[in-house]
Amino acid sequence: MKPVNLKGILYLIPTTLGESNPHDVLPQTVKRAIEFIDCYIVENEKTARRFIKSIYPEKVQSSLIISSLNKHTEVSEHNEMIQPCLQGINVGLMSEAGCPGVADPGAAIVKLAHEKGIQVVPLVGPSSILLAMMGSGMNGQSFAFNGYLPIDKSDKKSALKNFEKLSFDKNQSQIFIETPYRNNKLLEDFLQTLQPNTHLCIAADITLPTEYIKTMKVSEWKKATIDLHNRPTIFIIHKSY
Repeated sequence: MKPVNLKGILYLIPTTLGESNPHDVLPQTVKRAIEFIDCYIVENEKTARRFIKSIYPEKVQSSLIISSLNKHTEVSEHNEMIQPCLQGINVGLMSEAGCPGVADPGAAIVKLAHEKGIQVVPLVGPSSILLAMMGSGMNGQSFAFNGYLPIDKSDKKSALKNFEKLSFDKNQSQIFIETPYRNNKLLEDFLQTLQPNTHLCIAADITLPTEYIKTMKVSEWKKATIDLHNRPTIFIIHKSY
């Protein structure tokens, strides 16, 4: 009788959205997972080690086996990263901030795990996208996350117009993110391009002491003053209601 080849589990481990106490925003299940997992796939090794230490200081850092998954990682390296699971070892997948696999390169590892018959277990944690949607007052029944808008000004304006029309036609909230140092420029583009009655939610520094979530019409935002430079921010637009 052949021995059963038991595979390890791929745990999707959420992290904090910034410099906040992890015990304030993460459940005990995350700490328990980190207690017994020594093999990780992460975006940034330095910040991952700091996060692990913050949530479970007793973890011996020298015992950790960490692979980096980011924009420089070759697709050919993915199989090697997931190999421990095929050998019966549990692996933790962590994003730089928030939930892995959502607006995050970790989705490729999760896809590969499914293809290889590896069990995937997502753990509860903060998602800036969902928290912003919850706090926006917009349509939580129908929304779309669109990621980054085009860099080119003309392409960006055209895309924004199309998303605004989609929101009007489908009654669907449209969600966007931007590299934090470009936030103020993106806000300027929203105010210059969108119709005055279109609603815009700005959700910055979610779960942090400086958290800011506010929804107003574009015409009202034009009268406001806010600095979003280098502050992680979610932008949501929706038709007038």
